[in-house]
Amino acid sequence: MDTEEFHKRTTSYIKNPDNDPTIAEKLEQFKALSTYVSGSYEDGAAFDNLNKYLEDIESKYQSKECNRLFYLALPPSVFISVAKNLKEHCYVTRGGINRIIVEKPFGKDLDSARELLSSLKQYWTEDETFRIDHYLGKEMVKNLLVLRFANIAMGAAWDKNSISNVQITFKEPFGTEGRGGYFDEFGIIRDILQNHLLQVLSILTMERPVSFAAEDIRDEKVKVLRCIPPIERSDTLLGQYVAANGKPGYLDDETVPPQSVCPTFAATTLWIHNPRWEGVPFILKAGKALNEAKVEVRIQFKDVTQGIFKDIARNELVIRIQPSEAVYLKLNAKAPGLYTRAIPTEMDLTYKRRFTESKIPEAYEALILDALKGDHSNFVRHDELDVAWKIFTPLLHWIDGLSGQRPRPVPYPYGSRGPKELNAFVEKYGYRRAADSYTWPITNLASL
Repeated sequence: MDTEEFHKRTTSYIKNPDNDPTIAEKLEQFKALSTYVSGSYEDGAAFDNLNKYLEDIESKYQSKECNRLFYLALPPSVFISVAKNLKEHCYVTRGGINRIIVEKPFGKDLDSARELLSSLKQYWTEDETFRIDHYLGKEMVKNLLVLRFANIAMGAAWDKNSISNVQITFKEPFGTEGRGGYFDEFGIIRDILQNHLLQVLSILTMERPVSFAAEDIRDEKVKVLRCIPPIERSDTLLGQYVAANGKPGYLDDETVPPQSVCPTFAATTLWIHNPRWEGVPFILKAGKALNEAKVEVRIQFKDVTQGIFKDIARNELVIRIQPSEAVYLKLNAKAPGLYTRAIPTEMDLTYKRRFTESKIPEAYEALILDALKGDHSNFVRHDELDVAWKIFTPLLHWIDGLSGQRPRPVPYPYGSRGPKELNAFVEKYGYRRAADSYTWPITNLASL
């Protein structure tokens, strides 16, 4: 690959929709700083060549200090060999820092994750290792800490006494699109639930940390995850999309093994056995080839006391992580007019309307900056990863056919909301759907 091709690949996804000359200039500056060195993952001599190349760049620095951050956006099968070769051939010892960023997947189950963790620790310390989960860099996920702990009104209702159920939802409007071979090996649970959605859950449910220091935050996340038992099969709904609306089904993808029973949709319910959350169901849902692109947290509160109100809509706090970041509280208010009648409405904080001049950074943008600064707050600690795999491994072994017959996912049409069984599944855990009278953003009173 020549330099021109390398620059084309590295910048093809950087957006400049309005052809802003300032962004175009920055892009050219970025290209001037970007270079490419080819070599084998297993070949020590190739890493010696990389080290020599880095030393040549560093020789032009005014400072004597040399800092190196290695980002392993690589297949898991080569993590260890690359980590070993980087440590043995490219590690700076004459001042400065060395850090390594590792992308998911961190293993396939508890045993493989532990093997990967212990192998990496032979070469890189925990302080030097940054396990990246880009959901921890998303603006609304980072905002959860402020929403919870900087608002006494929120904190007072944040427990089993007020909350009926919580749903954390991930929806993608497209299928595997030729990536079926990779996806079929890992599945939707390893791809989304075990990492992204569980990270959101841990921040949503952790106790107040002593400070914003990285270890204080991660200590509280681990504490709450340790209160979650392994997921039961009976608390799980699995689906696989089929052809509909002119779109192919999962099994129509030529890269997918014939007769695969890999789920492309999963809904699982987790329970947290501690004084704050005992008895509250946390439903994690994720699926491909659904009706929209959306990631959100939906906290549904309990019913108000019956008497003066009957069959009134429940309050809901919705935190939309993407797209169009927003926080809105669904509540009941008196309908305008002469009669006293309660109707559902909302208090809405939509970021692009409220913060018109602000630019929300991309998740990776924020996290790479954190890694450069040495801030571990938004990265996954080794014991956190271990506990996460304990929660999901029994379920994954069942799905993989390692503990009994493999379950067959129920079909759902491409472009739908998911399996038709989903409504009954969430209602089983106490979720109550809003009445048809609620419409957003404008309610027409004449239609009520």
